[in-house]
Amino acid sequence: MLRKHSETIVNKVYPVPETPTYLPGSVIEIVNPEIDRGHIKHAVFDFDGTVSVLREGWPDIMLPVMVDAIRGDHPATPEIVERCKKFIDETTGIQTFFQMEGLVHMVEEFGLVPKDKILDAWGYKAIYNEALMKPVRERIAALERGEKTLEDVTMFGSREFLKALYDRGVRIYLASGTDQEDVRNEAHACQIDQWATGGIWGAIRNVDDYSKDKVMKDIISQNNLHGAELMVVGDGPVEIRNAKDNGAIAVGVASDEVARRGLNAHKRQRLIKAGADIVIPDFLEWKKLLKYLFNE
Repeated sequence: MLRKHSETIVNKVYPVPETPTYLPGSVIEIVNPEIDRGHIKHAVFDFDGTVSVLREGWPDIMLPVMVDAIRGDHPATPEIVERCKKFIDETTGIQTFFQMEGLVHMVEEFGLVPKDKILDAWGYKAIYNEALMKPVRERIAALERGEKTLEDVTMFGSREFLKALYDRGVRIYLASGTDQEDVRNEAHACQIDQWATGGIWGAIRNVDDYSKDKVMKDIISQNNLHGAELMVVGDGPVEIRNAKDNGAIAVGVASDEVARRGLNAHKRQRLIKAGADIVIPDFLEWKKLLKYLFNE
């Protein structure tokens, strides 16, 4: 279990409708038709899996790091693997440090590793980051060499949607569980940083000084906002729960990060349970989504 903070995974679970209701002529699922539309002035976007796919496959990298940490010199068991998969799934969107803090607790709980061999959260995070950043750096280098395009490293339609919001005067923020320096570098590589006029936020060394929830609360208080004036867009349950807690409009992106388009049915369930008002598979229908959000 994670320690009690604004990114805790223990939250209300919303019901998943048996039959989806779509905006006519679209694949935009309207989960909550009662949202107050037409007032959005600020928008918080998650980055990885929502806009960028530079880190596509990160759960597959985190899983063996966690399993190896827990099993030590013992063989991996199905229980360990499933426990790690569930934990990664539930904590998608929070700071990596808190995921690694949870890993420390699991290592201690399973008791397969001598106490003097158990690392702290920073130690496990360093191992994970070393494994993760290799493919990320390779993808950025391929982009810089012209071997990949911006479309190859972003969700379809995401850049167009961001620009359209920017052109309407919406103040855009990026808030990620990724380290702040890395998310800023990757947002620049994806050429979306110019639209993030509200700032690009990520994990910092003093972990208690940053969370997506804190970013939302600061935006609301500093701009004297009322719920429907803030929209939150993300593919993780954490930012969707935070949006609901702060009265914001929650748009869940049930993204297939490999294809960069199309619905990930598991993500859809997860996002609706977290409280998503709207669920989209990608941003290909951004024009229809924009008109709906602005009640046009």
